[in-house]
Amino acid sequence: MAAQVQQSAVGSVHDAPDSVRDREISVEQEHLDRVYRRLEEKIHEAEFLMHDAAKRGQVGTPGALAERDAQVFRAGVHLNRLNNEFEDFLFGRIDLLPGKDGRKGPDGAYTAVEPAEGAVRDDNTADIAETLHIGRIGVLDADYSPLVIDWRAPAAAPFYRATPVDPGRVVRRRVIRSKGRRVLGVEDDLMRPELTAFRDGRALPVIGDGALMAALGQARSHTMRDIVSSIQAEQDLVIRAPAASVTYVEGGPGTGKTAVALHRAAYLLYQDRRRYAGGILIVSPTPLLVAYTEGVLPSLGEEGQVAIRAIGSLVDGAEAGLYDSPAVARAKGSYRMLKVLRKAARGALELGAAAPAGQLALGEDGGQPVLGGPPSRLRVVAFGRRLELEANELERIRRTALGGTAPVNLLRPRARRLLLDALWAKSGGASRHTDPELAAELRSSFDEDVMSEDAFIGFLDAWWPELTPRGVLAAMSDEKRLGRWARRILNPGEVRKVARSLRRDGHSVHDIAMLDELQAVLGAPARPRKKRELDPLDQLTGLEELMPVREESQRERAERLAQERTEYAHVIVDEAQDLTPMQWRMVGRRGRHATWTVVGDPAQSSWSDPDEAAEARDEALGTRPRRRFQLTVNYRNPAEIADLAAKVLALAMPGSEAPSAVRSTGVQPRFAVVSGSLEATARAEAERLLGLVDGTVGVVVAMNRREEARRWLAGLGDRVVALGSLEAKGLEYDATVVVSPAEIADESPAGLRVLYVALTRATQQLTVVSGERDEPDAAGVPDLLRD
Repeated sequence: MAAQVQQSAVGSVHDAPDSVRDREISVEQEHLDRVYRRLEEKIHEAEFLMHDAAKRGQVGTPGALAERDAQVFRAGVHLNRLNNEFEDFLFGRIDLLPGKDGRKGPDGAYTAVEPAEGAVRDDNTADIAETLHIGRIGVLDADYSPLVIDWRAPAAAPFYRATPVDPGRVVRRRVIRSKGRRVLGVEDDLMRPELTAFRDGRALPVIGDGALMAALGQARSHTMRDIVSSIQAEQDLVIRAPAASVTYVEGGPGTGKTAVALHRAAYLLYQDRRRYAGGILIVSPTPLLVAYTEGVLPSLGEEGQVAIRAIGSLVDGAEAGLYDSPAVARAKGSYRMLKVLRKAARGALELGAAAPAGQLALGEDGGQPVLGGPPSRLRVVAFGRRLELEANELERIRRTALGGTAPVNLLRPRARRLLLDALWAKSGGASRHTDPELAAELRSSFDEDVMSEDAFIGFLDAWWPELTPRGVLAAMSDEKRLGRWARRILNPGEVRKVARSLRRDGHSVHDIAMLDELQAVLGAPARPRKKRELDPLDQLTGLEELMPVREESQRERAERLAQERTEYAHVIVDEAQDLTPMQWRMVGRRGRHATWTVVGDPAQSSWSDPDEAAEARDEALGTRPRRRFQLTVNYRNPAEIADLAAKVLALAMPGSEAPSAVRSTGVQPRFAVVSGSLEATARAEAERLLGLVDGTVGVVVAMNRREEARRWLAGLGDRVVALGSLEAKGLEYDATVVVSPAEIADESPAGLRVLYVALTRATQQLTVVSGERDEPDAAGVPDLLRD
C-alpha cells in the first residue's frame, strides 16, 4: 500500500516518521549485509572443499577415489544451493518474548511456543528475548548462532501462525522487502498492540499499519481498547477459517480486508503446503497494489508456487497500459462482448490471407489485417485430372465446418477433411472399386496425394489461416467490419468507439480480458513436440559426472513455472467488486478446480452493472460452497473523514452501512473553492498539505484530468502524486486533495461509488476542491457533500 501511516507507536520515539522508517530500513540493511558476508564465506569454504577433494584423487587408490568423488559431490551440491539461493532470500523477522523453556533446536533458535510466566510485567511492558530473521535457507554465524532461519524450519512457524488473538511469543512480525542486496522497505504487524516492548533498552519501533494499531491499543480509553480487540477478533476469524471452497470477505474502506486475505493465504499454505502445490494466483486490480501483495506473502514465491498479477497482466506477452473511456469500458467488459468475439473469431476467417503458410493473415503482431478476401476457388490435380471447388461450394464447406463447437483453430482439421471429401466426390474415385478394402486404399492414396500438393497446402493456409487473439482484435478495429459482427449486440456509437480504441498502440485492462477470451474461442493448434535436448551430464564421465551443472535459480524457476501454469490450486481476488463479467471469465479459467479467497466491497464498485458482474462471478466460482465474513471496523480514516464519505455512500448505495471509524483527530475536512484557476487552487492545497504532514499527499482527479493534474504538481517533489479516480483504489496517503467531486461522480454510472473511494484514501487530512460544477455553498461545501 502506498503511504501508510508511518510512526513509532510502541513506546515514545520522537523522530519524524520518515526518519523512523529510514532508521529501521538501515537496521535491516546492516543485518542483510552481515548475512551476505557470511554467505560469501560459506561459498569460499565450499569451493575450497571441492578443490581439496579433487587433490585426493591423485593418491590413486580405489578408496581415495571413492572418497574424493563423494566429497566433491557433497561440496558441489552445497555450493550450487548457495549460489541459487543467494539473491532476494531474506523476507521476514519476528520479535519474541522469553519462552517457557530454554531448549534450542538444531537451527540455534529456541523451541518454546508460549511465553514464560512473567514475560509480560504488570505494567504491560516486556522485553524482547529473541529476534529471528526468516529467509529461504538457514544461515549460521561462526559461533553457530542463527543469522537466518529457513522458512521451512519449525522455528519459523510463528511467522505464519501468529495472530493477534493467539500471538504466542510473537510481539512484532515484520515483512522485509529487498532487491538483491538492498533492503527496500519494511512493514510491521503487531500481535500484541497493547504491549510496550523493549529491545536492548529501547522501545520497539513499528512501521506501517502496525503503528496505528499500537497507538489504538495503548489508548487510555477502555472503549478504544475494546475496538482494537474487535478488529483483532474479526480479522483472526477470517485468517483461521477452515479451507472452504470459497471464502468471501467483505469490508468497507480501511478495514484491512486485503491484508487479512493475504495473511489467510499464508496461514493456509503453511498449514497444508502440499494441498496448494498446484500454485496460488493473486489478482490485484492495479500494478500499484502488486508490490504490497508481494510484501505480505514474500516466501510463497519459492518453487513458482505463487503468481502475483495485476488484472491487466494475466495474459502472457500482453500488458495493460491504457485506460478506456467509461462507455468503451462498459461495452468491452459486458457479457455482450462475448457474443461479438465469437462472431469475430469466425468472421475473421473470411478476411483471407496473403501471408506465407503458417502465418496469420491478420497480423501476427496485432497490426492491421492483410486484406484481399479468401481464395474463391480451389484447384488440384488428382488421378490425372484437374479438380475444382467453386466459391459457393467452399462457402458451404466453411459453414459446415464452423457448425462444430470446437475452437476455430481446432476446426481446421475438420475443414481439411470436408475439402478432401468434396474433391473425392468430384474425382469419381468412389465408383472405381466395389471391394471395400481396395476402395479404402484408393481413398487413402488420394488424400495423401492431394494433401502433399503445394496448391492445396497454400490454399488451406489462405482459406483457413491460423488465427491469433491479437490478430482478431486488429480485425475488429475496422468499424464497418466490427459493425457487421456486432449487429444487434452493440449500438452504432459503441461500435465506433470500440473500433477506435482498438486502433491505439497498446492495450487496456479490458483488452486483456478480450485477448484471453479469444484465446479460448480460437484455441491453440497442437504443436509438434520438441525433441528433448541432450543433458550435458549424459556425456560426462569420471570426476565430471559428480560435478553439478548450473541449475536455474529460484527466481528463474518461479518465473518459468508461473509462465507454464494456466490453472491454480488457490485463487485470491482483491477488490473483486471491480471485475467486469469478461474479467471474471478470465480469472475463472485459471481456477476451475481451485479454492478461492474473494475480497471486495460492493460500495466501492466501479463497474456500472453489479448484478451482471455478480452473475459472472457466480459462474466463475461454480457451485462451491461459500463462507462469508464481514469486516466492520475502519482503522484507516479518522471519524471526521469517514463521516463525510458516508454522505456519498448514502447517495451511491442507499441503506448501506459504512464501517465504524475507531479514532478521531479533531481535524475536519477542509473545503476550498476554485479561485482563479483549478490548477492554481489544487497546487496551492497540495503545497499546504505537504507542510502539514510528514508523509505523502495524493491529488485525486477525474480520469480525463490525469495528465493535466501531473503538470499542475510539477516541481513539488516525490511526496505528492496525481492520480485518476480509478487509480486510487486500494491506496493510502497521509493527506489527499479530491478535485471536483462532481466531475468524478459524473464520469461514469458508477461515479458516486468511485467518489466514495476517493474520499476514503486519507489517514490524516482531507481537502476537497470545488469548481463551478460542484455548486459550493458559502462555506465551500459542494452540493454532493452537503447534508
